Amino acid sequence: MESPVGRPRATSVVVLTLDTSEVYIVVSLSSRNDTQVIYIDPTTGYLRHERKLGYDVFNSQDEALNYITNGSRAVCKSIIYAKAILGYAVLGSSGLLLVATNLTPSIPNLPGDGCVYTVSESELVKVSLQNPQPQGKGEIKNIQELAELDIDGKYFFCETRDITRPFPSHTSVRNPDEEFVWNGWFSNSFKRVGLEQHCVVLLQGFAECRSFGSLGPQEGIVALIARRSRLHPGTRYLARGINSCYSTGNEVECEQIVWVPKKPSQSVPFNTYIWRRGTIPMWWGAELKITAAEAEIYVSDRDPYKGSAQYYQRLTKRYDKRNITIVGTNQKKSSVVPIVLINLLRSGEGKSECILVQHFEESINHVKSTGKLPNTRVHLINYDWHASTKLKGEQRTIEGLWYLLKAPTISIGITEGDYLPSRQSMKDCQGEVIYNDDLVGAFCLRLHQNGVIRFNCADSLDRTNAASYFGALQVFTEQCRRLGISLDSDLAIDYQSAKNYGGYTAPLPPGWEKRSDAVTGKSYYIDHNTRTTTWNHPCPDKSWKRFDMSFEEFKRSTVLSPVCILADLFLLAGDIHATLYTGSKAMHSQVLSIFREEAGKSKQFSVAQNLKISLQRRYKNTLVDSSRQKQLEMFLGIRLFKHLPSLPVHPLHVTSRPFGCLLKPVASVMPSPDDGSSLLSFKQKDLIWVSPQAADVMELFIHLGEPCHVCQVLLTISHGADSSTFPSRVDVRTGRDLDRLKLVVEGASIPQCANGTNIAIPIPGPSSAEDMAVTGAGARLHAQDTANLPLLYDFEELEGELDFLTRVVVLTFYPAVSSKTPITLGEVEILGISLPWGDLFASEGPGMKLWDHINKINKDTEPFASDINSDPFSSDINSNPFAFDDVLPPAKSENTSSNWVDLLSGNDFISGPISQPVPETAFHDPFLNPFHDNVNDEAIDSPPKVSVQEDKEPAESDPQQYISCFKRLTASRVAKKLSFVDAMKLEIERLGLNLSAAERDRALLSIGIDPATINPNMLLEETYVTSLCKAANVLALAGHISFEDKTIGAIGLDSTYLDDDIDIDFWNINKIGEGCCGGPCQVRAEPVTSSSSASMYSCSECRRKACRACCGGRGAVVLLGSYSGDSLSRSVSTDGVICKLCCHDNVLDALIVDYVRVLVSQRRSSRSDVAAYKALDQVVGRDYLSRRTTIKSDRNGPNAIRHNLLKGQQSLAEFPFGGILHSIESAPGSAPVLSLLAPLDTVSQESSYWKAPPKTSRAEFAIVLGNLSNVSSVILVLSPCGYSMSDSPTVQIWASNKIDNEERRIMGKWDVGSLITSSPELSGPEKPGGTSPRHINFSFQKPVRCRIIWIKLSIQKTGSTSSLNFDSGFDLLSLDENPFSRSVSIDSDPCLHAKRIVVVGTPVKLEIPTQTSYQSSVKSWLERAPPLNRFKVPIEAERLIADGLVLEQYLSPASPMLAGFRLDGFNAIRPRVTHSPSSSVVWEDKFISTAVLYLQVSVLQDNGKMVVVAEYRLPEVRAGTAMYFDFPRPVTARRVSFRLLGDVASFADDPADLDDSSDIQGPLATGLSLSNRVKLYYYGDPYELGKWATTLSAV
Repeated sequence: MESPVGRPRATSVVVLTLDTSEVYIVVSLSSRNDTQVIYIDPTTGYLRHERKLGYDVFNSQDEALNYITNGSRAVCKSIIYAKAILGYAVLGSSGLLLVATNLTPSIPNLPGDGCVYTVSESELVKVSLQNPQPQGKGEIKNIQELAELDIDGKYFFCETRDITRPFPSHTSVRNPDEEFVWNGWFSNSFKRVGLEQHCVVLLQGFAECRSFGSLGPQEGIVALIARRSRLHPGTRYLARGINSCYSTGNEVECEQIVWVPKKPSQSVPFNTYIWRRGTIPMWWGAELKITAAEAEIYVSDRDPYKGSAQYYQRLTKRYDKRNITIVGTNQKKSSVVPIVLINLLRSGEGKSECILVQHFEESINHVKSTGKLPNTRVHLINYDWHASTKLKGEQRTIEGLWYLLKAPTISIGITEGDYLPSRQSMKDCQGEVIYNDDLVGAFCLRLHQNGVIRFNCADSLDRTNAASYFGALQVFTEQCRRLGISLDSDLAIDYQSAKNYGGYTAPLPPGWEKRSDAVTGKSYYIDHNTRTTTWNHPCPDKSWKRFDMSFEEFKRSTVLSPVCILADLFLLAGDIHATLYTGSKAMHSQVLSIFREEAGKSKQFSVAQNLKISLQRRYKNTLVDSSRQKQLEMFLGIRLFKHLPSLPVHPLHVTSRPFGCLLKPVASVMPSPDDGSSLLSFKQKDLIWVSPQAADVMELFIHLGEPCHVCQVLLTISHGADSSTFPSRVDVRTGRDLDRLKLVVEGASIPQCANGTNIAIPIPGPSSAEDMAVTGAGARLHAQDTANLPLLYDFEELEGELDFLTRVVVLTFYPAVSSKTPITLGEVEILGISLPWGDLFASEGPGMKLWDHINKINKDTEPFASDINSDPFSSDINSNPFAFDDVLPPAKSENTSSNWVDLLSGNDFISGPISQPVPETAFHDPFLNPFHDNVNDEAIDSPPKVSVQEDKEPAESDPQQYISCFKRLTASRVAKKLSFVDAMKLEIERLGLNLSAAERDRALLSIGIDPATINPNMLLEETYVTSLCKAANVLALAGHISFEDKTIGAIGLDSTYLDDDIDIDFWNINKIGEGCCGGPCQVRAEPVTSSSSASMYSCSECRRKACRACCGGRGAVVLLGSYSGDSLSRSVSTDGVICKLCCHDNVLDALIVDYVRVLVSQRRSSRSDVAAYKALDQVVGRDYLSRRTTIKSDRNGPNAIRHNLLKGQQSLAEFPFGGILHSIESAPGSAPVLSLLAPLDTVSQESSYWKAPPKTSRAEFAIVLGNLSNVSSVILVLSPCGYSMSDSPTVQIWASNKIDNEERRIMGKWDVGSLITSSPELSGPEKPGGTSPRHINFSFQKPVRCRIIWIKLSIQKTGSTSSLNFDSGFDLLSLDENPFSRSVSIDSDPCLHAKRIVVVGTPVKLEIPTQTSYQSSVKSWLERAPPLNRFKVPIEAERLIADGLVLEQYLSPASPMLAGFRLDGFNAIRPRVTHSPSSSVVWEDKFISTAVLYLQVSVLQDNGKMVVVAEYRLPEVRAGTAMYFDFPRPVTARRVSFRLLGDVASFADDPADLDDSSDIQGPLATGLSLSNRVKLYYYGDPYELGKWATTLSAV
């Protein structure tokens, strides 16, 4: 595939799978000169590309391959050579990479260059991931079905041109029309890492061209492009008519392009014609019968024409060319956009399609009556194709079609123009000029097609293909005529006319020449055959003349070879579209061969062929359609919450690899070449690390490769023959550095498992002991009653701290048995959520777009504009996502009240205390979202703001306001008892006031109220809670379906087309004290609280007038619609209003439960937002954040600074790869200490700098480099104020690979004061205009290989004053751009300060030493068999209680002492969808709010009391994984009880795993049941077999 500028190389893709199962994608694009390497993380599947030259960017493909394989292809398990990347997605435990291994250049050279390729062969590379995320059987089956999707021959793309719009497109290939992009979701992984261009834009349908000749010298090329819309994807009986996205099934846009091939330096004339085909745009369907009879057609009896107007509006917007002024042409402007509908259905009485014909006409009248199409003329033409063919024959039927098509075709016209190879010739163009980055030259358009003709039959298949061919054939002959390509077999003398039709001149006959008179300029014609001249054209051809011909006249007067070539294209296209829609080829296609001589011979054969195809269709429609439908939906990324319910939108990052390192060596029983670094490497997956004999603990000090919020610790079980050598427990501490470590997990259980098993330990943020005590979070784990589960929502949610700057993780492992047995370890991985640091600091590419967008928002929007009733189902799809005040505020912070800047929006997001409300949507902008999937996020609003009182003097605190709300609710209640609805409204107020559960409980306890008495989970009967949870779950799924359809439906439509007159939100929950307005309200479902007038709505069920307070919200419509089971559509709609009297209490309660769930989720998201803001502020400081949105950076500036400072080497310690190991104090107002390591790209864009506290005389920075490197020097970039003799520091530098001071090596000591004497430019304020900042380079005598650099700055506190005469009170951090604009002075007390610390050198390739010798040395020890084996203890009986969460096993009195139990991994999942959509997914709830399960084991004592033996914090494993847990000591008992505790309500069943897949599950997952999941065992000598020796499954 050549680039648009003609580079010789074609795009090449190589997929390498190494012996270690690591997968690399090596891409050499035709549009670039270099080669990029993309690494697929083998744990989470996340794509990694760091843009580092020599690491994942190379000069050639061979250089990249040699780097990956170390020059030996023998390390490769497989190599796949491909020509394009079609997509990649992470689906749980596997990643699917789709590549095109063979391409067919179906349109080799479009006018203006650009090749369209059809994917003729593709390959799906399945990457097995070691992430142990539990998945349901249904999910695994669906992933397998997706992997079987048929791509070959049905998809096409153009690498260098946008072909999703009519030719020629105004836009670049990087901005396609979403309606026709089929791999948009499948390409999101590449977009997230800034490699959007590496994945082609894939279209479904047909694209091909043919060359053809004529009787004259001119030859032409005709191309047919048929792109299928993705807005209503699916198969024949599952995607008919219109859907909630305002699109029809089998909708195809067809484009016929004809051009004359020319030499590269010549202009290329061309013209195009566009038409549409699809099923009828109204709500209808067909039901298949068991017999071979025709399917029964039916039309929805409820609003069958809903969405039809929007469908025609989308067509109008796409084909409206009324406002384009063409200079120098005779094209007349049209006042309307014509949309002509050619309906080919059977209209005869008794025909099954007759009902559709009648409704089609009524739908057009309905659309016209709405007044929504003021500039569109929709005209319906009914033409019964089958009846006409049967009555008149094929030829007369074709003539009749031409008669009907003549007027609309001529009125709509075609598009005509030239491609100009050079843009210098654009000045001569008399027409519209089109050019963009994809083109070398430009297009000049003289004429535009205005409007479109649309063909349809019942399925948009066979009749539609035939009719559209004969319509396009007439246009084709006209296209050729206008290009001077004669298709006249005898010059068609009978159709000559003296009038010049259409402003065009026909081609001259052979031997004729046209000249201009030198005096008058008038044209005349010379006949060289007779040597005569004439003023008149010898054959002034009539435009569109063949519309007036009969079939035989057309056939006799036309060169038929081009006609047959066009028919061949339509035959191929018809088969493709029929196969995609029905699974079989097109029927009744013989009519397309009617111009061939052998046409009559194939009729008998075609009858048998049609019968065969009909049977194939019936079989596939009945048995295969549902599977194919699911395939298409998953490929498009829609309904994923249904097909793949546990699939996270954004996978976690493995931040411990590849740039992470161990800060301390790990002791080993044998000498090892790497001191434990191989424990962090995937390349040493089979490694078994053995600790020294009798080690009490093993500690790993891990420095992460980039900062993140830690979510999981992933362990690979590794041991020898004895599985008990692997640790049994682990403690986890995390922190930003070694001085701020916090214990986040204590005593997490590690089971004994088979070798190579992956287990994940969920990591919550650190929580305060006070919060745990107030909320009772710790006590809940030991509760003996499972009836107190938070089934509706977590009322006592414990909020852990979120820190996106976590850099150090310390793992402390404890042995399984306290003996002299060594501990074994395998690979250790740290998984977390990282901020998009690379994009935030980039000065070009995605980073530049991000900041440009922030700057635009700052100028154009008001961040706190009010929008009272916005919600995710709002009609205003294109509304400003920042124009909200009614969103959930973020978590509180203890920081100061000075203005913070929202880095991701550029706005001041906090003014005053941080507890004030913050627009959550600021983090959900499509450019600013670090994990964005490129959906239309502007369609997403937040739920209505809950009641928060306005500030008054004196203002009440948030807890006081909450208490006031509580007292108001309980004022009229006996014993202060609240109803369920009142308790939920109080929770809504609490969340609106931004109070955590702990803060709420403190407030209630302060007035003597037990929080448990207002817990909504406890205020309903258990049976009702079950039904309510089901209703809420149905509402959540239905809400996501409705919102997804609304988002997709907004594609191609203006927001004005989506407006409605109902301003009720999705939930419509009344505030405390709010009720019916009275007056005209006929419902009165709420107490009347006001007699003021209010908007009235008509209930769609009872037709009574209802005020807002008495309406059930749009969610009620969604919920009731999902219960109705309408088979016409798999979508639900929020249209209409239902009053509360027509809603069951179950529906209204489900709405309020869903609303609270949404608010809880938004609180989590807002807390994450604030944590992200704080992290960014701690890295670059507020000065950079505030100025970055207004600075227009010089693209060459950062490169110049790097060149001047680094001299061809690399900066090795830049954030986020570099880090500081110890806490360093900063002065008030100073830039954060991490700003010292901020990228050099930002050094010229900020004026602040780091400054130590005044009393500090020394500061030592322990800097961890991005990877092992050869360091040659350290550069200190000076502060803007420069150094004086009093504050010039002494600099000492050491180097080492570990944190032990004894191992570090001194590199030198420098006195900056002496340097100032010799270089006076280093002192005083910095002068503007320099090419690089002032700096001091501390060079080493020779490079040193190390991972840690220590830099110590120290000054002597002498109290001396600088010789410079500065005024007192001068702020070092507020220098103007001109530092000499006023007299300044510095404090007499000198302090340490600097702007940047740059470590210079070259990185060393990451190579983990082989462990072959190490493994050999410990092999004999590892192969020792354990002295005892596990044997199963038989049980006499067992009993399940509490929905399977409690298992009691009864044992025989003769049972041996119990040693432990086996637990098989649960098959429950954590669903992604738990509530209706409220905002775009930025933070995954399942990662931010961890769910931890505990298993409590109790035994019955002799005194009849149950005593807890042990409690195990369970890890996450794949379903069915066998885990063995030993008891702390052997136990003798007759009854053993196992109780599952923790966050059991956070799990659910895969809907496909349920017995009744149509039934939404209850509140507790059956996959968590302990039934057949627990087995007791004891240890015994395998050679001493006894009556109890029933061996367990082998470990």
